[in-house]
Amino acid sequence: MRPAPLLQARIAEFSYHGDDASVLRDLEVDAVPGTHMAVLGGSGSGKSTLGRLLAGWLSGGHAGRFRGSLRLGAAASAAAGDSGPIIFHGAPDDPRINASLWSEHVGYVPQDAAALLSTVGSTVAEELAFGLENRGMDRRLMHDAVLRAAEAAGLAALLERDPATLSGGELRRLAVACAAITRPGVLVLDEPLGSLDEAGAVSVSALIRGLTDSGTAVIILSQTVDELALTAAQWIVLDGGTVSARGTPGGLAGSPGLLQSGVVLPARARDGSGHVRRAAGPDPADQRRRTEQHRLTEQGHCAGTATRAALELERIAFGFPAGRRGKGPRVLADLSLAVRAGEVVAVTGPNGAGKSTLLRHFNGLLRPDRGCVRIDGADIAGIPTGKVADRVGLLFQHPRDQLFERTVLREVLFGLERKSGPEAAAKARTALAAVGLGDQLESHPHELPASRQRLLALATVLAREPKLIALDEPTVGLDRHGLEHLDEAIAAAALRGAAVVIVTHDLAYARATAHRILELREGTLREG
Repeated sequence: MRPAPLLQARIAEFSYHGDDASVLRDLEVDAVPGTHMAVLGGSGSGKSTLGRLLAGWLSGGHAGRFRGSLRLGAAASAAAGDSGPIIFHGAPDDPRINASLWSEHVGYVPQDAAALLSTVGSTVAEELAFGLENRGMDRRLMHDAVLRAAEAAGLAALLERDPATLSGGELRRLAVACAAITRPGVLVLDEPLGSLDEAGAVSVSALIRGLTDSGTAVIILSQTVDELALTAAQWIVLDGGTVSARGTPGGLAGSPGLLQSGVVLPARARDGSGHVRRAAGPDPADQRRRTEQHRLTEQGHCAGTATRAALELERIAFGFPAGRRGKGPRVLADLSLAVRAGEVVAVTGPNGAGKSTLLRHFNGLLRPDRGCVRIDGADIAGIPTGKVADRVGLLFQHPRDQLFERTVLREVLFGLERKSGPEAAAKARTALAAVGLGDQLESHPHELPASRQRLLALATVLAREPKLIALDEPTVGLDRHGLEHLDEAIAAAALRGAAVVIVTHDLAYARATAHRILELREGTLREG
């Protein structure tokens, strides 16, 4: 007999205030003990909104217009003194969820994993202990629980590190561990493998298997059919806010609902019997696009740009300042690099290797302790960062960090006005069209899905046509359509003579896109 669900959601409709369009509609989710479900969909499909609803971060009345119901399992409902579902009618006086009680039963890690962290813990260990302290756990038991959680998430060597010094991948592993350490009945994870290296992905996948084995219901939200999605027992495919397909991975692989959704498909597929099989070959359209990209970038080389270095790093070294817990880590050591105009270089390496730190040296956000950084032949030492930014475009790993304007169009115009005058609007519109946001000019940047925020941040870089473009994990969270826009943007930039440096953990993407692949490890670069 099937166990009773730990969480039931019946969503007739959900829309945000000020937006008449429904973000979600006609959707049912049951989280059953010991199961692993994947909710798949492209950008704007409603996955992240669904995650926030399930986690109690959104509800009717104050957050938006919600018609439907949410219900915790019998034990959780009894603890709350409520035996029935919470009903929402789409009215201003709809009930509000007790967020504190809800979080005891439903854990959640948003796509921006750092948003989950308390920020009051000065070490990874303290951050892991935060939720247990709030529940009054005995300190000895808490200490053991923190050690187990750190080991499971691959964080044992980082327990004394300040969370603010962690890489994006390390922060994601920490957020997942913080959500899992209290052993909630249901755990909802939005893009849990985003920006993780291979070791991190293995750790998170093993952690999730351990949770389901112990009875937790795990719900994964993803734009990619990755290894974690392939191990799920059930898939729900969202398209336009509603279910376009539902079933087992083996039953849905190759289905029209999946193929039309914008979900990024793997090189592997599942046959009808559920066995994993190698796909017959690369997608012909994707192969043609990659071939065209390399042809365009090679044309850039042939146009006389190949011998000029757009970026030169000469024996740079960098370490973060010492904190209250001792000497800061040495990140870069005697590192040299030259990238030609029109060349695309990918930088890979484990989480915490210093890849984002390296990129921040290109535009002067960080300055080396020793060594030289030259852009287009000019040493940037002593040049204000704002001036260096005229020649260097940097896409941050977390695009929200560089978005601050009221509309999408104003966001791109901000970096153009003092440079381009009356031509700014045309350049901004062209850059937005290139990333697929030509119809979103008046949208508020922070109301866009995370994937479109990344594309908007990319447009702010492209519009200025810098000599050097540095992209930090640009593929994270992008659906298939977003990846196509990214491919085309990189090819066009290289063709006009820009140098492009991509930091990524996606080795398949690096091999298909870059002329060279370099690995950053132990402070130095080596051929990948």
